[in-house]
Amino acid sequence: MNFAHVNSTYRKPAEFEPHARSWMIWPHRPDLYGGRLAAMQHEFIAVVRAIAQFEPVTVVAHPNYSDIARQALRGIVTITSLPVDDFWMRDCGPSFLSGSDGGLAGVSWRFNAWGEKHAPWDQDDALARQVIEMEGGKVRESWLCCEGGSFALDGEGTLIVTETSILNPNRNPGVNKALAESELKAMLGVEKVIWLPGDPMDIETDGHIDGLCAFVKPGAVLFGANPDPSDPHTRILNENIACLRKQTDARGRSFEILPLDEAVDVEADSEIFCSSYINFYLVNGGVIVPGYGTRADEAAARTIAAAFPERKTVQVQVRAIAAGGGAIHCITQEQPTTISQQA
Repeated sequence: MNFAHVNSTYRKPAEFEPHARSWMIWPHRPDLYGGRLAAMQHEFIAVVRAIAQFEPVTVVAHPNYSDIARQALRGIVTITSLPVDDFWMRDCGPSFLSGSDGGLAGVSWRFNAWGEKHAPWDQDDALARQVIEMEGGKVRESWLCCEGGSFALDGEGTLIVTETSILNPNRNPGVNKALAESELKAMLGVEKVIWLPGDPMDIETDGHIDGLCAFVKPGAVLFGANPDPSDPHTRILNENIACLRKQTDARGRSFEILPLDEAVDVEADSEIFCSSYINFYLVNGGVIVPGYGTRADEAAARTIAAAFPERKTVQVQVRAIAAGGGAIHCITQEQPTTISQQA
């Protein structure tokens, strides 16, 4: 490993900053998703349509399935044919950066399918570099095994991560907090890294932050909550919230924490079902909110709409996708608008 880095002139903008486009991957793995795949594709199309109301969308499709994707999404998005293993663009895609010179760059993290859980993953591991190069950006290779869903940032120097994910030996054996923190700062252009304990009950992502909390603006986060005190997950959420309450951000501000109840009444279709409404996605002028077909959907949409009054809230049902372990944030990746793109 080479741990030396020149001083970064790049930073990762916050998700609530302007986007040039969104990136997604067409779901195509019958060996992983079986009889659920058709429903996942149907929901995927609905998410694409929702995002396309607000900004351009590029969908990466495996060469064997690119014609199917083009037919399904004709006239809505741009289709790019690249070899991929799965469809969780948040985690295997690039973390796009904007440069102080107005240029575009991106981080290509190491990716091993959340701790070697779903083989193969070599094509997903190579995807970030290809996408960055396609967009004419500078590739910044990282030695750290890290997924895009494992961190949240405010665009003003603050990064939030979880110990259960970043420091998990199934990703980064032998890597301590100081070493990981140094790499995260160098790659993302942040000043302060806040470590939350994470979620040991999450057997898929090992406690990604995008199932726990999301920035509304600098100094304010929506945080997952569970109204059932008997649920073991309630204790985990409360521990993470308590940890964040003790912290200040890179500007010295305490955090305003806005609770957002999970879909506790959902009948999970799998042991890795994503029931977190935190897994929403911010787009230009809008917020795309997951729905799980429960009574909690409406309340979650109201809470998120109140947090983002200047944005249009669009809720999309993603129950089949959620059974695969993620929701809308997990299948999307934002590309920021840069000065060079505006010229």
